[in-house]
Amino acid sequence: MDVLERIKQQVESNPIIIYMKGTPQFPQCGFSSRAAAALQDCGEKFAYVNVLADPEIFENLPRFADWPTFPQVYINGELVGGCDITLELHASGELQKMVKEAAKHWPSAEEEGAG
Repeated sequence: MDVLERIKQQVESNPIIIYMKGTPQFPQCGFSSRAAAALQDCGEKFAYVNVLADPEIFENLPRFADWPTFPQVYINGELVGGCDITLELHASGELQKMVKEAAKHWPSAEEEGAG
């Protein structure tokens, strides 16, 4: 499968997903750490992709949504943004609302990661 198709499939099949450096438990970048913490604070499960473990996604994700940096947060198939936007939405309470609404669309099967 083409890497852009793989990214599209991940974004469309996970109501909440973050592409980050590292994992939520072991972030390897301060920006990724703060964005993942904001999502965790919302209290709903979310998928993640460690871009450092997948060079194809690392190289091609910036082309997918025309967003040059990591992390990238997607909710309901739409790019929300990176660290700064995610933290601003969290501070205003908007991220929590978006995450709660998106969490209603999770498939019943439990899964960790999206990759």
